[in-house]
Amino acid sequence: MEVTDRFQVVPAAYVMFRRTVDGAEQVLLQLRQGTGYMDDHWAMAAAGHVEEGESVFEAACREAREELAVKIDPADLTPLTAMHRTGRTGDPIDERVDFFLQCRTWAGEPHLVEPEKAADLRWFPLDALPEPVVPHELFVLERIRAGGIDPVVSFGFAGPALPSAKGSGSTDRQDAS
Repeated sequence: MEVTDRFQVVPAAYVMFRRTVDGAEQVLLQLRQGTGYMDDHWAMAAAGHVEEGESVFEAACREAREELAVKIDPADLTPLTAMHRTGRTGDPIDERVDFFLQCRTWAGEPHLVEPEKAADLRWFPLDALPEPVVPHELFVLERIRAGGIDPVVSFGFAGPALPSAKGSGSTDRQDAS
């Protein structure tokens, strides 16, 4: 039996480039423009959909190369969290699973390769992020800044907040309402 009306979730890879300068943690962000999605918002410097037949690590390395002209060894990517999210648009592919990966080592100097999709690229202290930041990415950045994030989180779904798996009583669920 062939299933043609199966629910689909779109996977994406996000690379959080991090460095330490004079004891301060910094993240590399790009200012989106001309894409029709979250234009004029700051976002992770490299991110994009996972292509068919590609692992999330391969997608992260490809996006970094395509968007920033840097080379990443997949072994230098550290998983931070997987986020199941929705924008509640009702679109057939509204729900996403985003894989956030940290990178502290790469070859080359990051620079914008697609200026039609990003207006700026800058390092920001993790404790002094610009505004506005894409909301679900800010959710991750704020938790990293606060000391950590659960391995799996959700964002944009209605309902009660779920306690952290760490038992801290914190919540890693964000309601869109």
